[in-house]
Amino acid sequence: MSTLTTPAPETTAAPLRIGPHTVAPPVVLAPMAGITNAPFRTLCREFSGGKGLFVSEMITTRALVERNEKTMQLIRFDATETPRSIQLYGVDPVTVGKAVRMIAEEDLADHIDLNFGCPVPKVTRKGGGSALPYKRNLLRAIVREAVTGAGDLPVTMKMRKGIDDDHLTHLDAGRIAVEEGVSAIALHGRTTAQHYGGTADWDAIARLKEHVPEIPVLGNGDIWSAEDALRMVRETGCDGVVVGRGCLGRPWLFADLVAAFEGRTDSFVRPTLREVADVMVRHATLLGEWIGDEARGVIDFRKHVAWYLKGFAVGSEMRKRLAITSSLEALRAGLDELDLDQPWPTGADGPRGRTSGNNRVVLPDGWLKDPYECAGVGEDAELDTSGG
Repeated sequence: MSTLTTPAPETTAAPLRIGPHTVAPPVVLAPMAGITNAPFRTLCREFSGGKGLFVSEMITTRALVERNEKTMQLIRFDATETPRSIQLYGVDPVTVGKAVRMIAEEDLADHIDLNFGCPVPKVTRKGGGSALPYKRNLLRAIVREAVTGAGDLPVTMKMRKGIDDDHLTHLDAGRIAVEEGVSAIALHGRTTAQHYGGTADWDAIARLKEHVPEIPVLGNGDIWSAEDALRMVRETGCDGVVVGRGCLGRPWLFADLVAAFEGRTDSFVRPTLREVADVMVRHATLLGEWIGDEARGVIDFRKHVAWYLKGFAVGSEMRKRLAITSSLEALRAGLDELDLDQPWPTGADGPRGRTSGNNRVVLPDGWLKDPYECAGVGEDAELDTSGG
């Protein structure tokens, strides 16, 4: 990978402590459904030199307890992954407790993250994800069961500001997390209603850090470059960053992040299209090996094509062709037809992935009437498969 030498950036964050684990630099890969599986985590770790924390995609507690076949595959870690981090989604304290104890007793992971940030309707309409912190007593019960069941494993949580600007929950949720023994909190500076649109509110991250100085606070939202990550730490005082959509089609961003936080001058990665193509083929290959079927691996990779090729002169027909390939040979052949000597294009950085905002939030009937009463949340609120 080619690099662009820049002035040494200021190192602005100490190593992150999550229970017994030291994360240096304090950079975390955000859990993303259908994205942060073992192959993608492998790519990101390779670029980071093994530095940072890389969390699995969201795992549903009910599916885990029932040992759903797909879910059991999703929690498989490469032998080189350490610490092994699982993110759990759950709405029933009892089920969450069972899932956490299962992880601890069977040595399935070294760190557990709780999802209270997912904004998609299939999750919030059942009271889960980013809808759940509004119910303070339910949030407390889930976190208490998780921390108790985890034993020596550290438990963290990821959340949003609230449901909308009239129903903010991050400060109350942060205090509950501290009181129940959570090791760190990550805040995405958007509400459920914003989904991934608009601009992330970094001021909310700063306020949360002031509100819960007892534990590390990680910032999430609108980190598209290493410079963004350093700026977030400077402006908010947060203890580290969580990177989600910024690394879509850009796993080498973790090389930039490590270099930036370490104050090195050998950054930042600016690959040619040839180098990008090589990463694309490796990504698809890893997916095929993980799934156990080359064609299925390449098909799963299709969603990544547009992200990797953003900004390069490829042409709409070739983009379509590459997005329907079903073999490594076809993928490589299509890429070889491109002008692979193209340098990193101006404007290739910036927003990727979902950007919709100002959505109507789908909630259970009467959800907002009482921030403490939890009636109506039961087993049917647990999804039977992982994802979201």
